[in-house]
Amino acid sequence: MSVPCQPCNIRNVAVMPVVKHNASQPAKARHQVFSLLLDNRPLVDSILGRPGRKSTVSPERLLDQTARLADIQRQLRAADAADILESLPLDKRLAFWRLIDNDKRGKILVEISPVIRHRLIADMNPGDILKAVRPLEVDEQACLAHYLPRDIVSRMLTALEPRQRAQARAMMNAERDSVGRYMDVELATVRPDVTLAVVQRYLRRRRTLPKNSDKLFVVDRKNQLVGELALTAILLNPPGKQVAEVMEANPAAFLPDDAARDAAGAFERYDLVTAPVVDIKGKLVGRLGIEHMVDVIIAENDETQRRLGGIGPAADIYAPIRNTLRARWGWLAINLAAAFITSRVIGLFEGTLSVLVSLAALMPIVAGIGGAGGNQAMTMIVRGLALRQLAKGSAVFLLLRELGAAVINGVLWGGIMGLATWFLYRNAGLGGVIMLAMLFNFILAALMGVMIPLAMARLGRNPAARSSVMIAAITDTGGYFIFLGLATVFLAHQA
Repeated sequence: MSVPCQPCNIRNVAVMPVVKHNASQPAKARHQVFSLLLDNRPLVDSILGRPGRKSTVSPERLLDQTARLADIQRQLRAADAADILESLPLDKRLAFWRLIDNDKRGKILVEISPVIRHRLIADMNPGDILKAVRPLEVDEQACLAHYLPRDIVSRMLTALEPRQRAQARAMMNAERDSVGRYMDVELATVRPDVTLAVVQRYLRRRRTLPKNSDKLFVVDRKNQLVGELALTAILLNPPGKQVAEVMEANPAAFLPDDAARDAAGAFERYDLVTAPVVDIKGKLVGRLGIEHMVDVIIAENDETQRRLGGIGPAADIYAPIRNTLRARWGWLAINLAAAFITSRVIGLFEGTLSVLVSLAALMPIVAGIGGAGGNQAMTMIVRGLALRQLAKGSAVFLLLRELGAAVINGVLWGGIMGLATWFLYRNAGLGGVIMLAMLFNFILAALMGVMIPLAMARLGRNPAARSSVMIAAITDTGGYFIFLGLATVFLAHQA
C-alpha cells in the first residue's frame, strides 16, 4: 500500500505568509520625509535642539511629526536611508540623521558618499560612533576607519579578535584604489581531498555564506589557493565525488595591490560574481564580490564626470557657498587663462579684422569645428585607454589614422564651407582661406586629440579629466591664429 508523503497532506501544513519587499516603499518614504521636513523650520529646529522662533505649530504636533519620521526611518533599508540623506539640504539632512537608530547608522555610513559621511560622523559623539561601527563586518569597519577619529579607530580595533584586527589593519593600509581596500575577509573554504557530501554537511553546519557567494574557495593545509568550487557543482554532481574532481583549478585571482578598476574590468570580461584575493605567495587572504566592483565602477564614473566639469572631489549639491567656490575656482582659473590667451591671439590681427569685418563672423566656425574634431579623437583614445584596448606601440598607427581622417574631413567640410562663404560674400579668396584654415585646424585637432590623452596616461593622470579643456584651448587658439594668419597673408591686398 502506497503511503502519500507528508507534504502532500496540505491540511496539515501551516501556510506562512510571504513577505514581499515593496519596490515603491523607498519612493513613498522619500516623499513622506520630504513632506515632513522641507519648509518645516519649526520641526527641524525642534529635532536639532535650536532655539525655536515663534511658531503656530503646537509642541504636540511637533512631537507627532518627529515620531512619524522616526517610524519611517525604522522601515527603511540602510541604502534607501542613505539615498534620502544625500537628497536633503544640510540642516534637514542632519535632523533626519538624528532620528535614525544607532544600530542602523553604521550601515548607512558605509553606503553614503564620503563627503556627507564626514559631516554625519562629525555630528556623532564618540560613544555613538563606537555603537554604530562595532556591529559592522571587518571590511566595513576598515572602510570607515579612514573617516573616524584616531582614538575611535584604536578602540574599534581593540574590540576585534587578533586575526580580524590584522585583517582590518591590512585593509586600512592598502592603497586607496587597490583591490585590498575593497576585498572582503569573510571566506568559506574547503579542502580538495574531501567529498561533496562532506562539503554539504559543512554548509549545513555553517548555515550562512558570505553575501553574494556563488562558489567556495579550495585551499590546501597551508591556505594556498588551489581552485574554486561552484555551488552548482556541489548540487549537480554525485555526493561521492571529491572536490578536486569538479573544482575549477585555474580561477581568476587578484593581488591586494592590483588596481580596483582592473579587477572591475576582469569581472566584466569573465562574468564573475566573486573572485579570490591572494597574497604574493598564493595564500588566500580575501574575496572580491560583484557589489564591490559595482561600487568601483560607479565611483570611477562619478569622478570622471566631476573632473570633466571641473568639480572637485568634495562636491555636494547642498554644500555651502565657500565649499562650492573652493571646488570650482581652480578650473575656472584655467579656463580664464585659456580664454585670455585666445583673446590675445585675436588681438594680434586687429588690423586685418578692422578691414575685413566678415572674418569676425567666420572665425568661430573654424575654432568650433576643430574643437569638435579634437574631442572625437580624444574620446576614442580615452575609451581605448579605459578598456585596455591600446597595445604597446600603437600610438603611431592611431596618430596616422586620425591624421588621415582629419585630412579627409578638412577637405570635405572645408570645401563645403568654402563654397558657402563664396556664395555669401562673393569672395573666392575668403572661401579658399576658410577651407585651408579648417583643413589645418582639423589636422591640429587630430594631433592634440591623440597626443594629449596618451601623454596624460603616460604621466599617470586621468586622461578624461584634463584633455578636453586642453584640446579646446589649443584648437580655439590655433583655429583663430591659422584663420586670421591666412587671411592676413592672402587677403591683405583686398583692403
